[in-house]
Parts: sequence; C-alpha cells; structure tokens
Amino acid sequence: MIEKFSMAELSRLRQELMQSGIDSRQAAELVTAFLSAHGYGVNSALVPDVLPRLEGSSCSVDCVQAELERVALVM
Repeated sequence: MIEKFSMAELSRLRQELMQSGIDSRQAAELVTAFLSAHGYGVNSALVPDVLPRLEGSSCSVDCVQAELERVALVM
C-alpha cells in the first residue's frame, strides 16, 4: 500500500482530471506527475485502464486513492 494522500490533494487531482478539454494523454501525464512528485514511479501500462474511473463522476476520494495504488511503483 502506498501512502495515504490527503483528501485535499486527491480532490484537487480529481478536479483537474475532470476539467473539460483535458485529453487522455494529458490525464496520464497528470497522474504520472502527481505520483512522481510524491516519490513514486508509475506503471504506465496500467494508467489508461484507471483513467476512465478517475475521471468518472462516481469516483470518490477513496476511489482515487485506490486507483493510484494500482499504478504506483515504489522507487
């Protein structure tokens, strides 16, 4: 399990992912940058699988945390 990010950080990430005009490449870069800023690597093969869920309106902060755990790699 990776660290538990703050609700504010996860909410901000989710909000950025839901912005209109952001494409899947930009969303993947955003997730990668978020995890990299916290010292994690990213399993880039899994990022496209989690993006639809992260960008969905029903994905809660706990959901964002769980999806980040799926793609994060401990460096």
